[in-house]
Amino acid sequence: MTGGGGGLTPFDRVIDRSGTGALALDRHGHGVPADALPLWVADMNFATPPPVREALAARVEHGIVGYGVPTDGYYEAMAGWFERRHGWSVDPQSAVMTRGVVHGLYLAVEALTRPGDGVIIQSPVYPPFFDVARAAGRRILVNPLVEGPDGYEIDFDGFAGAAREATAFILCSPHNPVGRVWSRGELGRLAEICLRHGVWLISDEVHADFVYPGRRHVVTATLGDEVDAITVTCTAPSKTFNLAGLQLAHLFASDPAVRRRLVASYAAQGLSQHPALGLVACEAAYAGAADSWVDDLVSYLDGNMALLEAGIADRLTGVRFRRPEGTYLAWLDFREWGLDAAALQRKLLMEARLWLSDGVTFGPDGAGFQRLNTAAPRAVLADALTRLTHISH
Repeated sequence: MTGGGGGLTPFDRVIDRSGTGALALDRHGHGVPADALPLWVADMNFATPPPVREALAARVEHGIVGYGVPTDGYYEAMAGWFERRHGWSVDPQSAVMTRGVVHGLYLAVEALTRPGDGVIIQSPVYPPFFDVARAAGRRILVNPLVEGPDGYEIDFDGFAGAAREATAFILCSPHNPVGRVWSRGELGRLAEICLRHGVWLISDEVHADFVYPGRRHVVTATLGDEVDAITVTCTAPSKTFNLAGLQLAHLFASDPAVRRRLVASYAAQGLSQHPALGLVACEAAYAGAADSWVDDLVSYLDGNMALLEAGIADRLTGVRFRRPEGTYLAWLDFREWGLDAAALQRKLLMEARLWLSDGVTFGPDGAGFQRLNTAAPRAVLADALTRLTHISH
């Protein structure tokens, strides 16, 4: 089964999510028309893989969903996944569980910095990066990405300047929303600057499993022992297996003292237990039975990106799109339309009946952009292109 063949795949099935309490469909307070196509929030419109659903169903059928703890099988599955998929020989016992990656980022910032400390963020970037730093009372030091001829690049001189004032850096790898998969060389330069200035490196790698041909995800902590010692790696099965609603993620830290600080930050919020069904789903996802499903998923998404790229080039005027190296998110550039952020959002919602993520929420340099979630059946993506065509300049 592949995403590019002539036959239908499980990913072509259009699933009605109405009545399920799905955030993607929650129009309350957003002023969104009832017939707007929602491709904004970054969960997938695909069913969770069968081995995971079967494990969840078996646990529910057992009848008791009480307090849960990770089993030996859980740790073995986690270690096996990262070794197979990313060549990362991580000690699974070095993981601190959290209620999601954003929660994990907040815990890491709380544990490793103090109020008023500087935190580097590379914009445009996933909006909760800003929220986490603000909520913790830290100073945001923005190191904007630079639009180069081959895609977004890092301003290393600007990063080094920010590092002189910083205590921590939140890295997005692969990057949401611009779709870069950072090379080993790029990550090495960032890490070297962090080491030189004593900056903690908090690496959000939740999109690591969505990388397209020609690129390979590099786990930041694998760059060497010195880098590993200053890095907290944030991962989760939520994106890869569409499990965001089960609220389980991991922070990996090789230093026991750092792990104790992370655990203390978790406990300070009145939390001590972990979601039992999240543990069940994670173990089933990582154990190996869903590996081929993930391979087919990435192939299908690559086909979706090709469809979007061709559709924009052939049918849309004044819209630019650079095919991402990773993630299932498309960063669409509407700046040639000459509309401010509010007018652009209004035009897409009210005229195209298309609900995307407003680029300005990713930072001021996102104005004029919109983020589109391509993790949907191909027919849905084709519908989105048709809607855009109707309002194209």
